[in-house]
Amino acid sequence: MLIGQLALIAAAAFTGAAIYVTVAEQPARLALDDEALLTQWRSSYPRASVMQASLAAVSALLGMAAYWSSGDWRWLAGAVLIFANLPFTILVILPTNKRLQALPPAAADGGTRRAIETWARLHLARDALGLSATAIYLWAGH
Repeated sequence: MLIGQLALIAAAAFTGAAIYVTVAEQPARLALDDEALLTQWRSSYPRASVMQASLAAVSALLGMAAYWSSGDWRWLAGAVLIFANLPFTILVILPTNKRLQALPPAAADGGTRRAIETWARLHLARDALGLSATAIYLWAGH
């Protein structure tokens, strides 16, 4: 089913981007001094958030369409999991994002570093939701 394959592709792209942030970008930025760390995070996050939110929304819509087309609950489960990234980000991660975006880089200190480390731990849930959705979509497609 093409629509299910497209849902899977979007979920896998979301997951790949989320895991890239976790395993490559976050460790690299943590090697920077506090001011550069915040500057890099403030530059990167808005770009990544638009891409990831779009991928999650598209995957969820396609997953729901695959469910409506096939009646297979696994497509719906994958859609719910990938979509869960949006409210999770808004309700759980966004308060940290707003604090970090409001802070001038010159004011960055050890507390800023701890906030970005907390942000990274929260971001792990996005990795898990993406991986779970991708796995369920793979299961549904076979």
